Amino acid sequence: MLLAITLAACDSKTAKTVSSTVIQDVDKRAIIPLPQHASFLDDEVILGHRLFHDKRLSGNQQVSCANCHSIVTGGDDNIPIAIGVEGRMGKINSPTVLNSSLNFRQFWDGRAYSLEEQVEGPIHNKLEMDANWSMIIARLRKDPWYVQQFTEIYDSSINADNIKAAIANFERELITPNSPFDRYLKGDKNALSSLQLQGYNRFKSLGCISCHQGINIGGNMYQRIGIVHNYFNDRGSITEADYGLYNITKQEEDRFKFKVPSLRNIALTAPYFHDGQTPTLEVAIKKMAYYQLGEHLSIEDIQAIEAFLHTLTGEVNPAILNIQANTND
Repeated sequence: MLLAITLAACDSKTAKTVSSTVIQDVDKRAIIPLPQHASFLDDEVILGHRLFHDKRLSGNQQVSCANCHSIVTGGDDNIPIAIGVEGRMGKINSPTVLNSSLNFRQFWDGRAYSLEEQVEGPIHNKLEMDANWSMIIARLRKDPWYVQQFTEIYDSSINADNIKAAIANFERELITPNSPFDRYLKGDKNALSSLQLQGYNRFKSLGCISCHQGINIGGNMYQRIGIVHNYFNDRGSITEADYGLYNITKQEEDRFKFKVPSLRNIALTAPYFHDGQTPTLEVAIKKMAYYQLGEHLSIEDIQAIEAFLHTLTGEVNPAILNIQANTND
């Protein structure tokens, strides 16, 4: 509890390192409340916000990071598969960017070890933004505002490393505290209804918490989809994207393994799973119980767990929402 209070009082600089603090000082499996928002946004975060929403970072200048990761609608795009430049279809569902700084890896297959490294992926992906740094830097250097900001913040000209740093540090501010469940963890026993509390208890007793754990209620381990029953045989039409971590390691034991997604704000991020083929929380709960735990849940259990999952919806920093409301991007 002492660390939770300390985190809640952290300033923006501390917030950028909250993930490493938690790993060092607390059992990484422990679910603790998210830290409170910084009361102000520094210039680098404001720059990162602008870059995150700037379509000049895509090849055809029609797609920004925010196209697939809308801050105001759950941090993703709410469609099964991402759509990139020229309407090109991606290969996998867009994960939420909210609380992504608390994940131990980035992307479903975990191929990026940091938010900075993650930025490289969509920039160069032909199906997503289809751009390159030379193209992007040349465009941004024509904008006097960007030239001034990069000079003042980094004491250097616009370059790829600073662009990645700005975007990553903006993303580190996308923590969503003050969910009903966080308030419950802080001691407000009235924050959850009896049904929601019942759902939390079933979530624990069934074993969901063995994978959906830690401060982000997920995002801190890999797990195979289909531990008890074969998800992919039942679904059919297996693609390369379904191989998950195997695509990185080429180790057979990693086939069909993915980073366990965070459950924070899960009620906002349908459709679910890496393939985007699960439209509702009710169906997602049924599938996870069957394929991961070998359980056929009652309607009452499903309703209770779904009610609990709705308590994991937190709040985006009002300072960021204020920028959103006053931008034309």
